[in-house]
Amino acid sequence: MSRISHFVGVGSLLMIGIIAACSPATPNAPAIIVEPRYQTLTLDEFSAILEREPDAYTVVNVHIPYEGEVLNTDLQIAYDDVDSLTSALPDRNAPIILYCRSGRMSREASEALVALGYTNISDVPGGMNAWQASGRTLLYSEPTP
Repeated sequence: MSRISHFVGVGSLLMIGIIAACSPATPNAPAIIVEPRYQTLTLDEFSAILEREPDAYTVVNVHIPYEGEVLNTDLQIAYDDVDSLTSALPDRNAPIILYCRSGRMSREASEALVALGYTNISDVPGGMNAWQASGRTLLYSEPTP
């Protein structure tokens, strides 16, 4: 009988633990904070946006120095010049796509903009390197200051 009592006792403790874990948080419990994020686009998603809705997004090449650009790029602003970037962008809720040569600079710029309250930022991992590797071409022009 003692074994059965032991299993009943252990089972009861487990049930209490499960119920406690599933119960709503107490009013004094700390809130769960969700960090704002940006989304990433695949090359196919990025390409489709550029083909179908180029005017619906502000597309920014943030790579420095200039090493080319994707067709329908709206702006070329250095990833680490946050003041120039924010002054050139539309409002904080506008859809914005950032890319660079490899993805590192656009990731950093995306994180900086999200931290400043921008809510609709997309990044293209792999950037122009991945764009060219997929058989797509880049344009080369004089960069705008």
